[in-house]
Amino acid sequence: MSDELDYSFRAMGSDIRLLVGPRLLPSAPLPLDAADRERAFVLDFARRLSRFVPDSELSALNHDPRPEVPASALLRAAVSAGLWAAQRSEGLVEPTLVQSLERAGYAHSLDGAEPASMEAALAAAPPRRPARPDPSSAWREVVVDDQAGVIRRPPGVMIDTGGTGKGLCADAVAYRLSGYTRFVVDCGGDIAVGGVGAQLQPYEITIEHPLSGDSIGVLELTRGGVATSGLNIRIWRDRQGRYAHHLLDPSTGAPAWTGLVGVTAVGASALEAETLSKLALLLGPEGAPRVLAEHGGVIVHDSGEVQAIGPIEGSVTGTAGAGARA
Repeated sequence: MSDELDYSFRAMGSDIRLLVGPRLLPSAPLPLDAADRERAFVLDFARRLSRFVPDSELSALNHDPRPEVPASALLRAAVSAGLWAAQRSEGLVEPTLVQSLERAGYAHSLDGAEPASMEAALAAAPPRRPARPDPSSAWREVVVDDQAGVIRRPPGVMIDTGGTGKGLCADAVAYRLSGYTRFVVDCGGDIAVGGVGAQLQPYEITIEHPLSGDSIGVLELTRGGVATSGLNIRIWRDRQGRYAHHLLDPSTGAPAWTGLVGVTAVGASALEAETLSKLALLLGPEGAPRVLAEHGGVIVHDSGEVQAIGPIEGSVTGTAGAGARA
């Protein structure tokens, strides 16, 4: 819409984009002032919760030898979001795989790095199988105590707030923009939509194919969230020359090759959509439809075939299209 502010910046290793409509109340900040405010919020959020920043709050938690660690409200919320995702996914999307990620070659930020060839990675990948939870995973031993202001976990257990952190951030900024007629918050593909104006004129979220980058159509969203998980964004070669990516099978600690290369999921929030997209991809072609049945979504097979699932609004066509953007 011509009366919307379109505002972009870089944070969390991703492009962040805000679309902000007119104010609902004259006392609210102008859209540009609100966007500047939210940029500062996101940058602070990202710095405090990055495992790649040595003096971040998350790094301090991960390297603290005590079983009970004082934690800010922001850190407690981020860890709680990761635990919620683990519970929602029955242990498939879980936040305590940091050491496995580092062993796979993701010990440092890959922001700006050229991804390895997806086609070559798929050709070299092992036989496809759905990921499985690890019954002994440490996430079940992590406790967030908001009343005491602490996080409890066995010493040595490290936590990653990665994808769930982006969903949480998008939802938080959306809440802070509730005084505007309509808005979109896109945190690197984790998207929150809201405002009374969006009820009258839905936002169109473009879906891109993880192999070709071509569009396969749009999802229409009036509120809630949409997110995409794909192998194409972060894929690299490890020290042994094997192809790796950031979506791990908890039962093995190794990258999951499930038969899907991308999933876009709709949810009641960006955090839920982020969790559902990862869960569907980890379960593969047979399990993904069950995950996406309630809110809808799109899956992309290794072959490039595109499949729309559930009650999505909009149009999805062809065999080339998955990564959401406003």
